[in-house]
Amino acid sequence: MSHADPPIDRLRQAVLDSAALQARLVAIDDRDAFVAALAEIAGSLGIALDHDAAVDSVRPDPVGLARFAPARFTQIAWPVGDWLPTAIVPGPEGAGVEWLHFGDSPLTAPFFEDSLRAARRRPFNRWLRVRTPLVALADGAPGGALAPPSGLVFHLSRCGSTLVAQMLAASPRHVVVSEAPPFDALVQLLERQPAIPLAQRVLLVRAMAAALGRDRFGNRRHYFLKVDSWHTLALPLLRHAFPDTPWVFLYRDPVEILVSHQRMPGSQMVPGMMGDLFGMPDGHLLGITVYTARVLARICDAVLAHHALGGGALIGYRDLPEAVATRILPHFGVALDPDEQAAMAAAALRDAKSPKARFANDAAAKQREASPAIRSAAAKYLDNRIADLDRLRLEAGG
Repeated sequence: MSHADPPIDRLRQAVLDSAALQARLVAIDDRDAFVAALAEIAGSLGIALDHDAAVDSVRPDPVGLARFAPARFTQIAWPVGDWLPTAIVPGPEGAGVEWLHFGDSPLTAPFFEDSLRAARRRPFNRWLRVRTPLVALADGAPGGALAPPSGLVFHLSRCGSTLVAQMLAASPRHVVVSEAPPFDALVQLLERQPAIPLAQRVLLVRAMAAALGRDRFGNRRHYFLKVDSWHTLALPLLRHAFPDTPWVFLYRDPVEILVSHQRMPGSQMVPGMMGDLFGMPDGHLLGITVYTARVLARICDAVLAHHALGGGALIGYRDLPEAVATRILPHFGVALDPDEQAAMAAAALRDAKSPKARFANDAAAKQREASPAIRSAAAKYLDNRIADLDRLRLEAGG
């Protein structure tokens, strides 16, 4: 960065080089106060900052469209501090990883996307954007940063995985990343480009997982990664990437899952939304109930096919929340102290997706709501697969 560069770019570089300036600026939520702080910092550095340019640089971008604007990489190395990857974005130099500063906010929201939205609203993250090359994600990691997660959470969707994640996140010594969009984007990219060598695929998966689970507060004891439901299709790749990491697969009565998706379909249950990852080019002709049932069947098939890879435990919804303490934590090799146990028990009483509300079991209501079409689809595509999962679970003592 030279004096020939625009003043605002020189100021950005100065802030990027200073963790203290980043911490000061990211804590400011008011745009006018943020612009005033920029002017003060610029003055102290001898940078003549144009006020109008500073105001324009922090204009709201409520849906995050700026991340898709052409932009060059800012660096190779991971940004130091409280930065996390938030998207894989196109660019003139190839695919890049966008990073946002999460300040002092831990990842305790039900989904990573919830924390991401809050981070995008910060004036600081509108003003300073960091992008690194995707192909160099592992190369840019600081020493020792590529340690694997302590456990992976797979699920059939709408079957208690968010409850499990919220219970695990109840300990301040746990980092829990729940269905992070950049991890999903990477897995989708790798599934669609099988020609990428396995060694490179493994490195990218390891690096993305590690970057999401950074020990930002210096107290991390365990890190858990909850993946998207369809990621069972990538189980072989994820076992290559994390051969020693235990994993669980959560599942539930398929009638109740189908009712949940009838109320509010997940993106993977909308024909064409994810291309043809599920091998159903005629999906739009099937009807939403049958399509959803067949997607769930593909998710189950992947678990049944790859369970022999090892490291997995199958958990039925009816065994939650008790199974977190009795099966999941022991399977992950995690022991809690009394305070953590109490915090986890308290988390089990809350609605996982609406933590301010108390949990209420909705299984009976969903069974009553199920239409004949839902019951028919469950019987045709899923009942035998659920029976096979039950058999494997019981054989393992679950």
